[in-house]
Amino acid sequence: MTMPRIRVGEFGAFCVLAYVSLQVAARSRIMNGRSTTHTRQPGRPDVDVSFEHLEIEEITVHTRRIVLGILMLAGFGVLSGLATAGEKKKAKVLFLTQSKGYRHGSVNRGKKDLAASEVAMTQLGQQTGLFEVHCTQDAEADFTKKNLANYDIVMFYTTGVLPISDEARDYFVNDWLKQKGHGYIGFHSAADTYRTKDPKHKWYWDIAGGTFDGHPWSSVTTVTITVHDPKHPTMKPFGKEFQFKDEIYQYVNWVPKNVHVLMSLNMAKCKPAKPYHVPVAWCRNWGEGKVFFNNLGHNPQTWTNKNFLASTENAVKWILNMEKGDATPNPEVSKAQHAKSISDASGK
Repeated sequence: MTMPRIRVGEFGAFCVLAYVSLQVAARSRIMNGRSTTHTRQPGRPDVDVSFEHLEIEEITVHTRRIVLGILMLAGFGVLSGLATAGEKKKAKVLFLTQSKGYRHGSVNRGKKDLAASEVAMTQLGQQTGLFEVHCTQDAEADFTKKNLANYDIVMFYTTGVLPISDEARDYFVNDWLKQKGHGYIGFHSAADTYRTKDPKHKWYWDIAGGTFDGHPWSSVTTVTITVHDPKHPTMKPFGKEFQFKDEIYQYVNWVPKNVHVLMSLNMAKCKPAKPYHVPVAWCRNWGEGKVFFNNLGHNPQTWTNKNFLASTENAVKWILNMEKGDATPNPEVSKAQHAKSISDASGK
């Protein structure tokens, strides 16, 4: 049964009006049907056997019972409305895991309803109470202008050139993503999406921040990662430096002046050690919206790692403006890390 939604102010006014109306009706009934009869009984003075006072008491009791019933029913309506309002506060997330290129194990559903990454995000939303997730592997059907209007955040774990219409692309880039409380979160191979030399795909390169250009560090390699902004909510779970087993990309279409680098490979402690900067996570503002990208996520085991999940939870909070975090571009970090990587790779 669906209870009516009643505003608190309307509820109070309604109850007062109901009470007054019933009282007026009760008194009107008394006035219209009043009959005062005097009878004389032997040996006794005149006795007024009018039932006016008894009738008033009886009607007042009934009135109170009726009003109490109204209060209870309306109260349930108010509580139902408040509960519904509370549920609406959950963010809506569209998690796109379509593979038009290589299909990673973390997004491979096989014979299951959801892949490992999709299960992880669904459970994270449920456990934190922060968001609800709709997982899809059909961009053409679900990544549309009409459907995007239903969501606060989009997550990408994708590959290849996606079947996103020009209308949906333009709305996403120029309107939806620029809205306060909206954001894009890219995982791992989201950087292997629109990996072409076609300039018409630049819109996606700019949002993602970089494009896959190989992975010298495979899924069985343990790398050491340095965190550059440990105060950022997405980085707090990792500390200042940590080791992680996962596949790490290197990038082209990387523009340091556009992004706030959050963590990078420490080439002094990685094998192979390459003479260039390899960022692992970054963020940026997009109008009033926000972008967060994390290279981690190749291995299915990553999607059960508590620090990775806590970072993702904080990314959602950051996008929803529940947590503060700097997104000012810091190209000086990339420059310093590039110089350090050259030194580290040479063994000096």
